[in-house]
Amino acid sequence: MKGWAGIQNTALVLRHVAFEDLGHFASALQAAGYAVRFLDIGLDPLDPAALAAASLLIVLGGPIGVYETDKYPFLIEEIELIRQRLAAQKPILGICLGAQLMARALGAHVYPGPAKEIGFEPVHLTDAGRASCLGVFEGLPVLHWHGDTFDLPAGATLLASTALCRHQAFSYGPNAIAFQFHPEAGAPGFERWLIGHTCELAAAGLSVPNLRADYQQLAAQLAAPAQECLRRWLAQLEG
Repeated sequence: MKGWAGIQNTALVLRHVAFEDLGHFASALQAAGYAVRFLDIGLDPLDPAALAAASLLIVLGGPIGVYETDKYPFLIEEIELIRQRLAAQKPILGICLGAQLMARALGAHVYPGPAKEIGFEPVHLTDAGRASCLGVFEGLPVLHWHGDTFDLPAGATLLASTALCRHQAFSYGPNAIAFQFHPEAGAPGFERWLIGHTCELAAAGLSVPNLRADYQQLAAQLAAPAQECLRRWLAQLEG
């Protein structure tokens, strides 16, 4: 591994709800030699020095909007610290809300999408996406679970789309990547998603048993690509 690899790599993970965790990415980080530390947003203080010193920053998902700063004022500080990390070109990965926070930190507009996108569906990769770590997902259904979307930030490279959501993944230089979908989701923790998001699923008219069945059918074929996706991205980081 190049650049940011050290004797003891650290991955600092910003977690917004306990059940949206690292999933399949956890084992890939361990295999790559990273020590993982979680910060629970809204509970744990955001230490700028710790965020700057971490070898890797991962920003996970959550059921709130980037624009809801009046309800969740911690978002203001979180966006600013992400902006500083991006400006310093240090490795950062965002998933769902994390991707939206990265987009906002880069000056892009984040807003409600045309409809909820929840369930398993392939993403359509751009040429850059096929050449990236996302190439492992070519043709595979991946988990989508969001209602918001964002404009592509200036200077970013679009990697993936769906019919409902054009901006599904982007990179920003070699050390920053953002996924609107959930490549990490899986492992035993998926049942917590179905419990934690029960109100959202009911409001959207979606079937919990059907989502569970879809996951059980796809879980085995998504674990290895998810781990390989992260492994490939970590291997190409530049320092």
